[in-house]
Amino acid sequence: RRGKERGSMTAITAELVPERDVTYERSSVSHFVTDVWVLTKRSIARIRREPETLADVTIMPVIFILMFAYVFGGAILLPGHGSYHEYLIGGMLGMGLAQTAPGVAVALVTDMSTGLMDRFRSLPMSRWAVLVARSIAELLTQLIGAAVVVCVGLAIGWRVHTGAADVAEALALALLFGYAFTWVGVCLGMVLRSPEAAQATGFIIFLPLTFVSSAFVPIQGMPGWLQPVAEWNPMSALAAASRHLFGNPNPAASVHSWPMQHPELAVVCWSVAIILVFAPLAVRQFRRKVLG
Repeated sequence: RRGKERGSMTAITAELVPERDVTYERSSVSHFVTDVWVLTKRSIARIRREPETLADVTIMPVIFILMFAYVFGGAILLPGHGSYHEYLIGGMLGMGLAQTAPGVAVALVTDMSTGLMDRFRSLPMSRWAVLVARSIAELLTQLIGAAVVVCVGLAIGWRVHTGAADVAEALALALLFGYAFTWVGVCLGMVLRSPEAAQATGFIIFLPLTFVSSAFVPIQGMPGWLQPVAEWNPMSALAAASRHLFGNPNPAASVHSWPMQHPELAVVCWSVAIILVFAPLAVRQFRRKVLG
């Protein structure tokens, strides 16, 4: 009798195990989505507790817009003598979103140094959800930054001369661009060892990237040897695409280089390339430092 019971139990187990494995595989995606959602809410809750962390997407864009519009703007002449205030906003949109990357690096390095990642490792959760949730939370803060740039631009006289579809396309390109640079910040956060180093490295990388571009000044006014660098700068591509879609002055349209003649496509290509390069690098560093 016991032999028959054991045989029947073995048969039942053989039938149930494959079904259990299938159920687990099917639920793994939902578990990952749930983990990402929980960690994203954690980042948003942290912002509510520490609103000063939004300074890079709220205060800094306002300072740069007002400074360039009313301090330096009078000394910058545009080819064709267009409105510098309208020219400025297209460049500020890209700068305001890309400049959030150093903040991502600092936040991740802080989480690593305080032992929070070790706590995550001990929990029954997806390990990769940590990085994905951080990038999504940063995208939400970039939405706030884009809204701030638009509002301040309207206050200083910036106007859109195209339709709603063009405006939506410009904002979508800007958010894609900002999301791509978020992964650069995530990668830096995985490589560097202290918040101070992350802040300094982000400053060293992103400040030249912003100013050696057409974000604030036309490419035509730069030295001849520097112009090709600015033309192929992804920040210049986003600035040119935004100005074209907003109907604002766009001196880069007369520059005979592929990124300046096809700025929208250039932004997409740059963004996808940055994600494909830095996202796997960030995941690899995360696996090495956190998962062991």
